[in-house]
Amino acid sequence: MATRTSIEWTDVTWSPIIGCTRVSRGCDGCYAISSARIRSFNPNPKISEAYAGTTSNTDRVDWTGKVNLLEDRLLQPLSGTGIWRKPCRVFVNSQSDLFHEAVPEEFIARIFAVMACAPQHTFQVLTKRHGRMRALMNSKEFVAAVHTETYVLNRDAALGRDQLWPLPNVWMGVSVEDQRTANLRVPALLRTPAAVRFISAEPLLGPVDLTRIPFRGDTDYVVDALDGRYGLREPKESFSFGMAGLGPINWVIAGGESGPKSRPMHPDWARSLRDQCAASRRHVPFLFKQWGEYRPFWRPDTDGQPGPEPVLYVNAETGQALPEAVVPDTGSWTGVHRLGKKKAGNELDGRTWLQTPALTTTNTEPRR
Repeated sequence: MATRTSIEWTDVTWSPIIGCTRVSRGCDGCYAISSARIRSFNPNPKISEAYAGTTSNTDRVDWTGKVNLLEDRLLQPLSGTGIWRKPCRVFVNSQSDLFHEAVPEEFIARIFAVMACAPQHTFQVLTKRHGRMRALMNSKEFVAAVHTETYVLNRDAALGRDQLWPLPNVWMGVSVEDQRTANLRVPALLRTPAAVRFISAEPLLGPVDLTRIPFRGDTDYVVDALDGRYGLREPKESFSFGMAGLGPINWVIAGGESGPKSRPMHPDWARSLRDQCAASRRHVPFLFKQWGEYRPFWRPDTDGQPGPEPVLYVNAETGQALPEAVVPDTGSWTGVHRLGKKKAGNELDGRTWLQTPALTTTNTEPRR
């Protein structure tokens, strides 16, 4: 199923795979789990069968680890009908992870072949399986499999692209929720060939510094992932000198968590990522998607309107959230109140931040 979406950074979701497994605390409030559970009981058998077996409800609603490969959805971007009539940005597998260990390599190659045959669309692939992403995207055998599948789908598309890799209309991203996951996943993304590399820091559960990422090469370096620089203690040298196989981050998305058990985001975490992007020599685009359920309370001296009393205080260093009565005297704490996702909105310091990279597609017509 492919549908229009209200997600700020894309136009359409395309899900030829359904089902996943939690891998880090960023998955704790995963919206896809509950929606998959509901849809598994849909009276329409075409919908219920697509979600069958992917969730369970024992101690809590959760993924089972089973993934369903949906052949009937695989060729949707090539249809040229409905939402596919005009070029659009496509979020790939919003109900799964393309690089999940249960997805056969052959099926991943077929998905990339479909994307190769639809150069008018921009495909956005987001993963928490950074290791498998890096390995496959750098594998000559995988690239050959993609081109073979492309040839099967459309001989002219395969020959016309002249074995081009990475695909110019495919953006690759990793999800990070705090510094630990950034340190783990960003180096793999820098090693991944892609037209655009992006970070989705949502839900943002702690501070993240993308300008000082530990990186293990021939020795231990520190990397500025936004400027594309590295060094032993300070990132001073360009990737083109000694680390030419790496590519910098081209886009940063940030946002708070929504849902009934969401965790509040400290505003300084979002501000820091915005400021890192603005200060970078490359002026990396920054998109602030949402506050989530909680928004920092405001004071009359900022916008003239008193806000409601905060219900929780969030620690800037640890992300711990406590009621006012038990907040310690030490540390940096900011009050937040629960408004719900819609009312909380996406204004950061009085304005919206919806910057995006320039599209990398050059063709407006599908290959026939």
